Amino acid sequence: MDNIEKLSEIVQNSHSIVFFGGAGVSTESGIPDFRSVDGLYSQQWDYPPETILSHSFFVEKTEEFYRFYRAKMLCLDAKPNAAHLKLAELEKQGKLSAVVTQNIDGLHQAAGSKTVYELHGSVLRNYCTKCGKFHDVQYIVKSEGVPKCECGGIIKPDVVLYEESLDNDTVNGAVQAIASADTLIIGGTSLNVYPAAGLIRYFKGKDLVIINMSPTQMDKNADLLVCDRIGEVFSRI
Repeated sequence: MDNIEKLSEIVQNSHSIVFFGGAGVSTESGIPDFRSVDGLYSQQWDYPPETILSHSFFVEKTEEFYRFYRAKMLCLDAKPNAAHLKLAELEKQGKLSAVVTQNIDGLHQAAGSKTVYELHGSVLRNYCTKCGKFHDVQYIVKSEGVPKCECGGIIKPDVVLYEESLDNDTVNGAVQAIASADTLIIGGTSLNVYPAAGLIRYFKGKDLVIINMSPTQMDKNADLLVCDRIGEVFSRI
């Protein structure tokens, strides 16, 4: 029995799957990841991306932040790939209870997934730092320089920047989902980003599946390890 058959069997026998995903889920939709050879972290910019995407940089150099953000973080033409679509299908079938994602692109929802815990927020939501009013992503796209609310306040993307903490409700929902899952499928993530990667320690279920192109620190704990592109794997189950 090959890995795809094994995965299909695990999915077939599961009643409460949780999928925990990272940047590798979206790269097949054309969204660059951060840490690969051609990812954002290896591109030349005035400052390293980690610096630009920090809370203090947003506060101190807001215009420079938005110059980078509009150019590199908004991939609005991206479409869900086979992985996003299969996960939405599994949820519809009652097999999958939740998606926990580190991505901020909204592609899981675009594919039809309903229960999605976005650990790092979403580029599709933006809020005024003064009055709290929400603005859609087109408001950011159509504005120039630093986007301002009607009240005059600066608008901030609803994404978790470096130096910021994760949203408590989102984390609690993700932890509960993972803790009550019978199968946890981890895909497209190096498991190097904390505290997000730490959430998988709450899994106490039967089958731990890891689908990733490169090794992760959890490989030794996996019941099934698939070293392949995630969209390719999901299109075959």
